Amino acid sequence: MRPDLARLAQLAARAADAARAEILPRFRRVAVEIKNDGSPVTEADRAAEQAIRRVLHEGDPGVAILGEEFGADGNWQRGAAWVIDPIDGTIGFARGIPLFSTLIARLEDGVSVLGLIDLPGLGERTVGWKGGGVTRNGVPVRCSQATDLRSALVAHGDVFCFDRCEERAAFERMGREIPILRGYTDGFGHAQVLAGGIDAMVDLDLNPWDAAATQILVPEAGGRCVTLAYPTGKLGLVFGAPALVEQLAGWLSRGRVL
Repeated sequence: MRPDLARLAQLAARAADAARAEILPRFRRVAVEIKNDGSPVTEADRAAEQAIRRVLHEGDPGVAILGEEFGADGNWQRGAAWVIDPIDGTIGFARGIPLFSTLIARLEDGVSVLGLIDLPGLGERTVGWKGGGVTRNGVPVRCSQATDLRSALVAHGDVFCFDRCEERAAFERMGREIPILRGYTDGFGHAQVLAGGIDAMVDLDLNPWDAAATQILVPEAGGRCVTLAYPTGKLGLVFGAPALVEQLAGWLSRGRVL
């Protein structure tokens, strides 16, 4: 039986609303801790993920959930599952920068079929599903169709992420050959690609919850998304205008295209 993706998108939106209710009152009022892997976490991350899980469990009982803060509840790689990141961009959130996001994706047998990127600090929400297109605050959006890197606005993730994937040479080439290269990181950058403000983006060293929403939203918005698997176990995404993605993906040498 095929899932009712429009209904599930409404459920994801309610979960994002619940996350906003936990995140926004704590914005610029929260202490930061460091997890065992060296990444930051706050009380807002944990409270928001708990709120998302509660809404999803109530509205879609028995379905597996994988989240950044509390791990896997069930087998998220087989059958139906939700993959969530309560605050993508915790470094910026903890520093009072309002470009953090909440990421929610629905998977079927490990493949994304629905994605939501919420920007609570900006009041913007991008959502879409397989066959349903993509909207931002209810208005349809589309990826850029730019073809020339010399005039394109291209975004990238943190430089240390390129280093972890042994792709520093690709980053340096981007710096040499792309005149307008900017570090619009995390889900904020992804959302801007979906609306065409950024023509293409290269984002590396990702976990499943960082990538899942974007993997379905980009093709639904008329763009191309290439997923790379790295020996570290992390993922890389190159996405946006199809012609630019073709060129940029060719500059990366260490990942295996999935």
